[in-house]
Amino acid sequence: MSTVRTTQALVNRLRYKHLSLLVALAETGNLHQAAAAINVAQPSASRMLASIEEAFGFLLFERRARGLHTTPLGEVTLAYARRALADLERFAEGLDAKRKGGHGQLTVGAIMGAAPDLLAMAVAELKAERPLLNVRVLGETSDQIVELLQRGQIDFALGRFTHPLQHNDFDFEPIANESMRLIVRSGHPVCAQASVELAGLVTLPWVLQPLSSPARKLFEEELAQARLSSPANIVECGSIFATLQLVQNSDAVAMLPEPVVRDHVRAGLLTALPIEIGRNLEGFGILSRKHEALDEAAERFIDLLRRHAQLPPPAKAAKKKVARKR
Repeated sequence: MSTVRTTQALVNRLRYKHLSLLVALAETGNLHQAAAAINVAQPSASRMLASIEEAFGFLLFERRARGLHTTPLGEVTLAYARRALADLERFAEGLDAKRKGGHGQLTVGAIMGAAPDLLAMAVAELKAERPLLNVRVLGETSDQIVELLQRGQIDFALGRFTHPLQHNDFDFEPIANESMRLIVRSGHPVCAQASVELAGLVTLPWVLQPLSSPARKLFEEELAQARLSSPANIVECGSIFATLQLVQNSDAVAMLPEPVVRDHVRAGLLTALPIEIGRNLEGFGILSRKHEALDEAAERFIDLLRRHAQLPPPAKAAKKKVARKR
């Protein structure tokens, strides 16, 4: 089947209900459960799946004894289905906000350890300019943020790459570097020691980010360079807020971004240990999907982030201005 004929078949036959079915099938692996999730009878769901696969011209799911499993081409199709549904949801939310007198929806993913003051200032200024704009900030780790961006559930992200091939899917604009600090609660027994070394700390309890996070990878690299084993007593936690609470209420050690712990240290709630981490975590910045234009509210928010980070406009924007003057 030619590309033109395939495209025409998909335009004529593919519906959002079909995309919802694909996502439900991938999540449940069961036709009966997927049918219930989208409120149709199982025979109808079975006919829908057959129609979808006929339109594409290949199988999206393998039928196995333990349920349905996506094929390699099914995974690609499923990624599109999730993005399309997320885009529709954001469109519906923005449209509903405008219908009620608002000014649309902006959803941003952000690693909360990355300059929370920078993010807060930009949000505050944007809301001062556009009080009826519905702004949603989803705080996660970088690997979770990238997944949200891939699925189209956020407009753009403030984070960093977590895989060397992600530059093929996303554009990246650096914003700032991030210094890390080892912290404990004030009054922790280690604070009374004459000298503190990393070798002595690894025997203590730790609260660490998941292994997939850049901060955790940095920590493990530091241990490897020092020829030290990873701590045995670990709580893995992807939440900055929960990590702060755990450290303040236990004898655990944590490694967190300096901007996050700055106010807690000043207030005497936490103590930053005098140990050099070795190097800064790789810089964070603005991640956006390639070949996809951002709406005006997102562009304005990015401009505010640049200004508060004291960065000049990107080079490509400057070139466009020069071209217009000519």
